[in-house]
Amino acid sequence: MSGFDDRENAFENKFAHDADMQFKAEARRNKLVGLWAAGLMGKEGDDALAYAKEVIKADFEEAGHEDVYRKLFKDVGHLSDEATTRAKMAECMAQAKGQLIKEV
Repeated sequence: MSGFDDRENAFENKFAHDADMQFKAEARRNKLVGLWAAGLMGKEGDDALAYAKEVIKADFEEAGHEDVYRKLFKDVGHLSDEATTRAKMAECMAQAKGQLIKEV
């Protein structure tokens, strides 16, 4: 039975690793898209980083990324349309995943 136990442990470890990587990628995406939105609003330096942290925190309101989108659109909807904001979120997710892969 140890072969089955080993397989079960391996699947559990992979699931935990994948969930951890997804969480890190989403947090990094939120920071990147937050910095982008901060730039649209004319924020720089510490103000931009503080805004990016607000975007990261917004992701904890509910499952999925709609809470982040709503935060961004509420803050920069007058500067960017829905399609652009959603495209930027997708672009930042790809960038975040690429950065994480390079770090591993």
